[in-house]
Amino acid sequence: MSHARPVPRRRALTLFASLAAGAVSLGLAGCGASSDPLSSPAGSGTAMAGKELVIGWGDVPESQILAEVYAGALNAAGITASTKPTIGSREVYVKTVQDGSIDVVPDYTGSLLLSLDPAATEASADEIAKALPKRLPEGIAILEPAKAENKDALVVTRATAAKYELTSIEDLAKVCSELVIGAPATFAERAHGLPGLKEKYGCEPKKLEPFADRGLILKALLTDQVQVADFGTATPSIADNDLVVLEDPKDNFIAQQVVPLVHSSTLPDAARSVLNDVSRKLTTDDLMNLNRAVSGNQKQSHADAAKAWLKEKGLAS
Repeated sequence: MSHARPVPRRRALTLFASLAAGAVSLGLAGCGASSDPLSSPAGSGTAMAGKELVIGWGDVPESQILAEVYAGALNAAGITASTKPTIGSREVYVKTVQDGSIDVVPDYTGSLLLSLDPAATEASADEIAKALPKRLPEGIAILEPAKAENKDALVVTRATAAKYELTSIEDLAKVCSELVIGAPATFAERAHGLPGLKEKYGCEPKKLEPFADRGLILKALLTDQVQVADFGTATPSIADNDLVVLEDPKDNFIAQQVVPLVHSSTLPDAARSVLNDVSRKLTTDDLMNLNRAVSGNQKQSHADAAKAWLKEKGLAS
């Protein structure tokens, strides 16, 4: 989230605030690219034949898990791949993919779009998937987005949901002025934070309580210090604490589907096919469980969690 806009710990979310908050502009808006994210540019089937593919990751644990998933799936299919840390923000790793030093990095559709075009207004998964290829700079492509996403969401305890009859942000708007929202400090100013809630729903909370740590937000929510919290939808704490995710019918929080960001002209067709197969099978629940495996009581390594998921999905033996 940020993931530039751009989750370790059972009771904390890494990412996604990072993922969705504060996309970094790369000055790349308007650069030409194919309008078909699944198209295979000239030479894509052969340029890297026999070469080990390098899978990078961003600056959050979830990105590393996904990198291990990609590498594990490729190796299981007979395509040699290894992982390599891509320390830094999206601004850094986009350039490493563009120059070919990294072949693939897992990314998130909404944050990627806003980093390339901060003025973008697309919000739904379909809108963003159609818009992204037109904004991608030369040398960069995306493959199929997964159903899995880690997008911002407003969550409440089940007791609060029952007390105020809340199922959506539209319901929340009716009592918003009575409630305190816990969120990262950036929520106060970013377009899809308080400004978006006010513009789209007329929701102006009694107060925004800023926290630097997602674990502290969770604690504040469970102790009723705040009544509403900004979490990522793949945060294990949501299911682990029986929290209620409020529906967002007006798409204040833009879609953040997991998507492979790749070098556009050198990734073999066989590798594209494997990564697309991963995307077709990866769900938000899967992403939540992968995060839990790494950050929860199991304390699995990123590679072991990825391996178990790939075996479960029939993508590795």
